[in-house]
Amino acid sequence: MRYSPLLTDLYELTMVAGYLEEGMEEVPAVFDLFFRHNPFNGGYAVFAGLDTALSYLENLAFDDDELRYLERLDLFKPAFISYLKGFRFRGTVIAPPEGSAVFAGEPLLTVEGGLAEAQFVETALLNILNFQTLVATKAARINRAAQGAAVLEFGLRRAHGPDGALSVARGAYVGGVRSTSNVLAAKEFGIPVRGTHAHSWIMAFPDELSAFRSYARHFPDNCTLLVDTYDTLKSGIPNAVKVAAELRAQGHELAGVRIDSGDLAFLSREARAVLDRAGFPQVKIVASNELDEFVIESVRKDGGRVDIYGVGTRLATCCGEGGGALGGVYKLVRLDGRPRLKVTSDVAKATLPDKKRLLRAIAPDGTFIQDVIVLDGERLSPGTIVFDPTNPLRYKAIPLDARLVDLRAPVMERGKRCAPPASLESAAETWAVQEKFLPAGTDRLINPHVYKVSISPGLSALRLRLIEEIQSKL
Repeated sequence: MRYSPLLTDLYELTMVAGYLEEGMEEVPAVFDLFFRHNPFNGGYAVFAGLDTALSYLENLAFDDDELRYLERLDLFKPAFISYLKGFRFRGTVIAPPEGSAVFAGEPLLTVEGGLAEAQFVETALLNILNFQTLVATKAARINRAAQGAAVLEFGLRRAHGPDGALSVARGAYVGGVRSTSNVLAAKEFGIPVRGTHAHSWIMAFPDELSAFRSYARHFPDNCTLLVDTYDTLKSGIPNAVKVAAELRAQGHELAGVRIDSGDLAFLSREARAVLDRAGFPQVKIVASNELDEFVIESVRKDGGRVDIYGVGTRLATCCGEGGGALGGVYKLVRLDGRPRLKVTSDVAKATLPDKKRLLRAIAPDGTFIQDVIVLDGERLSPGTIVFDPTNPLRYKAIPLDARLVDLRAPVMERGKRCAPPASLESAAETWAVQEKFLPAGTDRLINPHVYKVSISPGLSALRLRLIEEIQSKL
């Protein structure tokens, strides 16, 4: 899918135009993309959207129609429009594998290139990575709450527009939700597509039983019946049992029943008991209706017998406390060979200057201990004292038995991918593996363990020095 270069904020264009007039467009620049707070007040995030972002960068070019539009704005000079005709991204991108566990304050993407190209891509990269990472994280939380039950994404009708719906399906897959009701997303990304029918199907027939029989006749090997149109236990489940028996007599099996309202824990328990007594233990129970991780956890703890959770609105819109937006930012950290620093009155909010590496300290059993942001070229080893980026007076030593690994690597050089595109399945598998090695409590829905992200001695000293230099000039 091609993303138009006009998918950007106007100020990206005006800044690039200004850099061109100043002769600064090719000055070497380094930008970091990161977020300041874990989403949903949680303990982690799931990095998603990388492949989409790389596709955007690889195909970045203005066509004639887009250039004519910019000319009609009467804002830009002819020399700038001419410059845009040959504008491409030819820089370097450094990132962790898609599906990685990531945390607040860490540089996710580092973009290196001429100032104009590295600046221009800010808006689109934030748009792509902020949303897909947010969705993947929400999906991971929902999947965790389901505790082994399957989760179906069907938020298309509540998603933020057609493009948003596609990003939801993709991001959710990375986070562990392995099917969608969105047919276009299933086609584009190779995701299994699933679905049932609506209440209107039942209401279009003289009675519930005839509606069930008709649907089963048309889809005998993929029949899941919505049982709560009138009364789940008095009508829906008894009629579903009748249809299940009829299907079996014809050599087919009823796939499932869906409950879309009421007390899901109670109704699913009762439905399971009726289905089992009738000889249909294989029939899956699907639950839906404004579900999220907290509702699912409640249903499960109350003894619900749900096999599949259909999650729509609250996954597609990422609603919930601490949700709605990831809040990722894109900051200049090095220009023309010199580190750059954004300073505020709060030292904790000052950016981390210069080009950096992101290391993860891993225990002998594979558990993640902490992450450390270190200056590029700075050597770090177990036993080194590292610092809290929000408070230089807090520090600790990396455990002596820890193994340090680089979390990131170049994924694009000179505007071209360093390797063929990774599959969506591989991104989902990366998260499935990494989730197992989060420290205990990191995945709690409420009051999670705070995973430590530290900065190296060299980075701490550089930031403090730059702050002092800036303050001395005020």
